[in-house]
Amino acid sequence: MRDAAPPLPASTSPEGHSETHVRAACPHDCPDTCAMEVTVAGGRAVRLRGAADMPFTNGALCTKVAHYLERVYSDQRLTHPMKRVGRKGEGRFERISWDEALDTIAARYREIAADDPRAILPYSYAGTMGLVQGESLDRRFFHRLGASLLDRTICAAAGAHGWKATVGAMIGADPEAVGQAQLILIWGGNPVVSNVHGWRYLQEAKRRGAKLVCIDPRRSETAARCDQHIAPLPGTDGALALAMMQVLIEHDLLDHDYIARHTLGFEALAERVRAFTPAWAAPLTGLDAAQIRALALDYGRTPRSLIRLNYGLNRCAGGGMAVRNVACLPALTGAWRHAGCGALLSTSGNFPVDGRALARPDLYPDAGRFPPRTLNMSVIGEVLLETRDPPVRAIHVYNSNPVAVAPDGNRVRGGFAREDLFCVVHELFQTDTADYADILLPATSQLEHRDVHSTYGHFYAVANAPAITPLGEARSNTEVFRALARRLGFAHQALYESDEAIAASAFRAGDARAAGLAEGLQTKGWARLALPQPFVPFAEGGFRTASGKCEFHSDALAREGYDPLPAWHPPAESVLSNPALAARYPLALITPPARNFLNSSFANLPRFLAAEVGPTLQIHPDDAAARDIADGARLRIHNDRGDFLARAVVTRDVRPGVVCAPSVWWPKLCEGGRNANAVTSPATTDMGGGPIFYDCLVEVSAR
Repeated sequence: MRDAAPPLPASTSPEGHSETHVRAACPHDCPDTCAMEVTVAGGRAVRLRGAADMPFTNGALCTKVAHYLERVYSDQRLTHPMKRVGRKGEGRFERISWDEALDTIAARYREIAADDPRAILPYSYAGTMGLVQGESLDRRFFHRLGASLLDRTICAAAGAHGWKATVGAMIGADPEAVGQAQLILIWGGNPVVSNVHGWRYLQEAKRRGAKLVCIDPRRSETAARCDQHIAPLPGTDGALALAMMQVLIEHDLLDHDYIARHTLGFEALAERVRAFTPAWAAPLTGLDAAQIRALALDYGRTPRSLIRLNYGLNRCAGGGMAVRNVACLPALTGAWRHAGCGALLSTSGNFPVDGRALARPDLYPDAGRFPPRTLNMSVIGEVLLETRDPPVRAIHVYNSNPVAVAPDGNRVRGGFAREDLFCVVHELFQTDTADYADILLPATSQLEHRDVHSTYGHFYAVANAPAITPLGEARSNTEVFRALARRLGFAHQALYESDEAIAASAFRAGDARAAGLAEGLQTKGWARLALPQPFVPFAEGGFRTASGKCEFHSDALAREGYDPLPAWHPPAESVLSNPALAARYPLALITPPARNFLNSSFANLPRFLAAEVGPTLQIHPDDAAARDIADGARLRIHNDRGDFLARAVVTRDVRPGVVCAPSVWWPKLCEGGRNANAVTSPATTDMGGGPIFYDCLVEVSAR
């Protein structure tokens, strides 16, 4: 299977240069995974636009990627390898050759591996979502080396665990059919910012008369455009969902036929939620019992309903169970019967990605003296400072910026500051993490390498062809790992496979869903999965669980030591779960994505920094008045883990008791050199080992 379309027909620029048009894919961590068209003249990319012929992209790009060429051609790009000459964290480097950089890395890895290869740790996440540059040769190299395995938990692990325990796979409603829903609950997400193409379909439903309800602790850009905004306290979504189930059962707003034929454990669920009334949930969620009851009745009386979840509600101590509780709701009402209805968290489970062919876990050496071990990326500070037998002696960071994005930032910084830690960073820019590198390598941008993408927000695979020659001496992830494998003397052919061959094997060709993918990617640069239109996955049951049913009672969870039924798991930090802590730090901090950043990407570029102005903290007028804080005041936000500085935005967009710091800022671009992760907790979620970014108590004072 070829992974990318040939160039589109050539044209001529106004200056008379011959232009070529190359198909590409947006690489960033976003459900929209846009198909793009790059115009190249004189060897330089001169224009980037959304592919007009790809239905989901529909010719449009978000405001960040619309200016992607500013990222590609930024004067901040790293263009040659460097080695550290100052103290760790100072960011002082001198230029070296690729040969010296690779020889240095290979020599250190060889030395460490001779003692115990598990002392080497790869660290990566979604800097690119590409199957080639994000999860192929990198995995193969570290498997063959025998390095520690990385549990990549930092975004979606908790929610995915809870969803799969209930539904069986990351599959849900057809995002292009949601216009047929009559009631849509947008729960734990802000699609106006983070799913702009999906928002187009939600707006279509609204134009057709659907009611849109946003469930979010703050009045986000999405909430402002919905018919109703419901603002539970952070970390209490699970309690709200339980109370909704209690009301549905109490008022018999149930599809008994669907429950009988396509669910497991209803009687036990009904008994479990009997006590979880709106009156019970009200003090936990900070909502009125009447408001909870009205939401549940509205939901139960609207069979054609959709719950559009996102991962906001999984970033708290009970995040996995919260997603599980919400996932139970559409099976009670039978909403799964209807096109565009039921629930949608992710579409990724529809893609027949051949993960084993990409990552080749079979390359891992026989256990022998060194049985495999897995380390959790969400607690990287603890991993670097406390792991023993063996301690981590080398870390290789690519596709991520942990010093900015990982929780408990002061501990993370302390771990990376270890003088005995050999740190390799492969990056486009000199991030905060790059400042701690011993060897700093320049990476290619999406326009400079080959890739192929699945997605988690629609049903289209997208190919990416290189449009321009890599800037300076930049090299792709795959090039670097091939070169390191060669220097370490690894012989296995899988370590030297071409990007084209990897892309060709990324999807299981024999899977019925992959029918036509090869041809579509070759001729158009994108292709839809071979799924019905509309796709109504659970209209007649067929859940991907062991029972084939929506599992209200999960034996799989019981075997893992979890409660097999939907349950309430309180926040780790709240006035009810930890009143002593709340007495000192009474404000619940959430850190959702800033509109002009994507995690920490784009957060160093002038256009987007100007749009965000600077780190801010949204605070309710009542909380501001109690602390003598005026709008625009300089603030210190702190708890026992650390502090950061921001400017006050006094607004009713957050409820009393909640403060919001849009993120993720690069710490070194913040006053004081710290961002919001200086105060976030290193504790992990109830299931999946994810971070609890939105489960964090702080105090705020004017400076």
